[in-house]
Order: sequence, then C-alpha cells, then structure tokens
Amino acid sequence: MMKKVICIDDVSEIRSKEKNIIFTNGCFDILHAGHVGYLRQCKNIVDNNILVVGINSDYSVYMNKGQGRPINTLENRIKVLEELISVDYIISFNELTPSLVIEQLCPKYLVKGNDYDITNIVGSEFVLSHGGFVITIPIELFSVSTSSIIKKIKQTIQKNNEDNSYII
Repeated sequence: MMKKVICIDDVSEIRSKEKNIIFTNGCFDILHAGHVGYLRQCKNIVDNNILVVGINSDYSVYMNKGQGRPINTLENRIKVLEELISVDYIISFNELTPSLVIEQLCPKYLVKGNDYDITNIVGSEFVLSHGGFVITIPIELFSVSTSSIIKKIKQTIQKNNEDNSYII
C-alpha cells in the first residue's frame, strides 16, 4: 500500500503529479456511512484526480467541537481513513481551519458539504482566485452525523440508567 499520510513538505510532490487535486477536510471523529459516501462523491467529481483529505488534529477538534471531542485520537482516525479506497492522501493540521494546507496545496477543487455556503468555506477565495472550483455536495443524501451518533449513544445510556437496565 502506498503511503497515504503526508505532511506539508510533501505537498509540492503531489502538485507535480499533473492530476486534478481535490481537497476536502473534516474531523472524521466517528467514521460513518455519511463520511464514506461523501468522500466517494468527492473522489468522483472529476477524472484523473488525487483526493487529499485534511483532518483536524486532536487539539483542532477540541477547539472546534468542545469538551469530550474528539472521541477517537488522530492516529486512530487516520488509520480508518487510510483504508478507504477513495482517499489518496491524508494531511493533518493543528490550526482551527485548513487554510494553510489549502494555500500550500493549491487544489483545483475544494469540496465541502452543502451545509456550508460557498462564500463561507475556508479557502474558497484562494481557490477561486487561482482558477479553481468550490463545490458543495448535498449532505441530505447521508442523513447521519457524528454529533447525532454521540447524542443517540448518550440517550441510550441515560434511558438504560433510568430503567436500571444495562446492555452489555
């Protein structure tokens, strides 16, 4: 298996491959069907491409999502993403946003879910100013989120505690 995890110093090598670079990012804290479908759609935006997935560091997730997050460590989140056939490269970032990665990578396509307005997507101005495209993918197609999974787990635990029943 080729090395999928890269650092900022590897970006110039990726840019030299003469392929359409697609970039997306997220926490990918508890990988679920929504993530998998979303990443597959990112990969299928254009032929002859490289999909680079930016992933928030543990610190970045905590700062963006709050106490109790991430559920899974960066190392474990990366291990899961590495197994997805749609993902070519993974790059982690410690900042609150992937703007530095986007500026170094200079992707042709910047992709997020359509819960983001294109004008509010971090890096959109940069990508557009360099002749690239900013694309949103309908998240309604997946109707699941890490936050909703965590909420359901908490509700189940609370109900089981109220009923004095425990599922093991």
